[in-house]
Amino acid sequence: MGVANRMMRAANAAHVALYRRFDVGFLRSIRGMPVLLLTVAGRSSGTLRTSPVGYFRDDGAYVVCGSAGGAAAEPQWFRNLRHADTAVIEVGDERIEVDVEVARGAERDRLWGRLLEVAPFFGGYEAKAAGRVIPLAALTPRAPTSAAP
Repeated sequence: MGVANRMMRAANAAHVALYRRFDVGFLRSIRGMPVLLLTVAGRSSGTLRTSPVGYFRDDGAYVVCGSAGGAAAEPQWFRNLRHADTAVIEVGDERIEVDVEVARGAERDRLWGRLLEVAPFFGGYEAKAAGRVIPLAALTPRAPTSAAP
């Protein structure tokens, strides 16, 4: 694992810990977009991994975007999400079990349009991604389970 990867993991771990401990605006939003914590099993290891992820709401679902800032490769958390039927999200102090559906075709295009309405800067990520279609997934709540740790 390279230095950049280790630094990103450390930054994510710190963000997760601080998000859970403090109700502070800058920890719960990125560039004006609200942030949730997404916990999903690793696609190979099965180890639960938690990542802070920006989201927007659409018809009751929490929609997340695997932009990786426009990098050529999809973020690992989204690659794991592709292999999951369910995940757990934390929104503030609420812990929610969700069903995962990766958006495809016309639905992906519709959600992409909605994303650009709420966070226009993602348009720059799409241009930077050099042909990679930036994926989106709808996380639909099953039912609240408990207060987050």
